Amino acid sequence: MAPPRHRDRGFSRRLQYGLFFGYVAAALGIVVALGLVLVAKFDPLAFQGIRGFALDLTSPASILTRPISRGADDLATNIGDYVAAGSQNEMLRRQLAAAERGLVQARILAFENARLRRISHLIEQGTQPVVTARLVGSDLAGTRRYATLAAGSADGVRAGQPVRGPDGLVGRVAEAGLHASRVELLTDGGSSVPLRVVRTGAPALAEGRGAGVLDIHSTQAGAPPLVRGDLLVTSGVGGVYPPDLPVAVVTSTSGEVANGRPLADPTRLDVAMVLAEAAAPPALAPPTGRHK
Repeated sequence: MAPPRHRDRGFSRRLQYGLFFGYVAAALGIVVALGLVLVAKFDPLAFQGIRGFALDLTSPASILTRPISRGADDLATNIGDYVAAGSQNEMLRRQLAAAERGLVQARILAFENARLRRISHLIEQGTQPVVTARLVGSDLAGTRRYATLAAGSADGVRAGQPVRGPDGLVGRVAEAGLHASRVELLTDGGSSVPLRVVRTGAPALAEGRGAGVLDIHSTQAGAPPLVRGDLLVTSGVGGVYPPDLPVAVVTSTSGEVANGRPLADPTRLDVAMVLAEAAAPPALAPPTGRHK
């Protein structure tokens, strides 16, 4: 069934009117453009006024659309930065990994250099050692603290001799086999070492606690109290340990007893040096003259 004719005519009229007004608008646009060109050529001042009027008309729209355009620009910039950040992060991760590898190598070299310096310093000490040997093991059962030294009586080692490391006193030989010895560490529950406080010169005594620390007691009445950070060295009293060997540093105080940390850590030592026992002080000769 064919559609009604009035619909066709109405549709044709709308199309005709639309084409007509389109032509009219185009013609008016051409006329206005030509007019503006002629005004700009023959009357520049009038044309500047027209441009100012057009600017006033379009400025509100520019003000309203500026945030939108700025937001679009910022969004585009952020997207670009986000895309670039991925490649930059990957580059930074590679640089960080390379820096970490370099740091590990530097630490290894520093450790080796420090170890060689300690060994060199150990050998060059003024006290001539009986023997310098490796520490090859340790025994930490209960309150007992022992280390095994790879040198024995065949190397001149005997019980009672002091043992020191690059940083200070380690302990003394408890038992000597033919090619190995047991060293009683400073922190052993049965160890006691006469000391001197470097800051004051006062005598003190260090006793092992079997837990990696020392109990330090002052042995002089009225001596200045120990303070944190005090350095303690051997006093030479008793004829076992040579004087002035570094021993420990005070870490805390509680009343008359202080806690100390040994300067030499046997768990980190590669080698140790066995020293000859300190010479006992000469005995006082009895008086031979007659009393007057």
